[in-house]
Amino acid sequence: MSFAGRGRLTLDHDIDAEETDMRLTLHTFVTLDGVMQAPGGPDEDPDGGFAHGGWSFPYGDEDFGTAMMGWFRNADGFLLGRKTYEIFSGHWPRVTDPGDPIAGALNTLPKYVASTTLSSVGWHNSTLLGSDVAAEVAKLKERPGNELQVHGSGGLAQTLIEANLIDEYRLLTFPVRLGAGKKLFRDGAPAAALRLIGATTTSTGVIIARYAPDGPARYGSYTLDKS
Repeated sequence: MSFAGRGRLTLDHDIDAEETDMRLTLHTFVTLDGVMQAPGGPDEDPDGGFAHGGWSFPYGDEDFGTAMMGWFRNADGFLLGRKTYEIFSGHWPRVTDPGDPIAGALNTLPKYVASTTLSSVGWHNSTLLGSDVAAEVAKLKERPGNELQVHGSGGLAQTLIEANLIDEYRLLTFPVRLGAGKKLFRDGAPAAALRLIGATTTSTGVIIARYAPDGPARYGSYTLDKS
């Protein structure tokens, strides 16, 4: 899907001029009940008999496209899981419009692929990571640049969350609940706090929010003091 020609975003986040290491940003479509599986089409990820593929499509609008294009302009590279890589590599090389900022970024910038099943990657400027994904991603983050972006890639996201490697979560929450499907924050993930650093809402009700890690989860109690 191409968003070219749908407007231009004034970015609400700029990298400090003195900051040189790449930041890892995670971009994920989620439902109100936290499902991230197969937002783009019915055949995208039918694992587990998932029958709701394509749930994000009815909510695409100019606001959505503008936000996506703005984020892609900040990318210096992409980190992708196998399924997302195969979906992207089957679509974006066919988008040849030189004015499309998403296709332009994806087709030219470095792409790092986390996979235990692929033996090679043919999309231009793609590299397979080794078996220790967390260690290799940590090394990639030490390189100079702006953003190393993760899009989708639910399995990879679990590894990055577990290793505390994500610098910013960009969550697009859609006004729909599905009751089943793979979630971004899955049972067993480490407890942690997040800090909201920016949010907006599209004309179709998609909440686009940015969060930064904010240390361990904190707890308290509303129980009245009995003294």
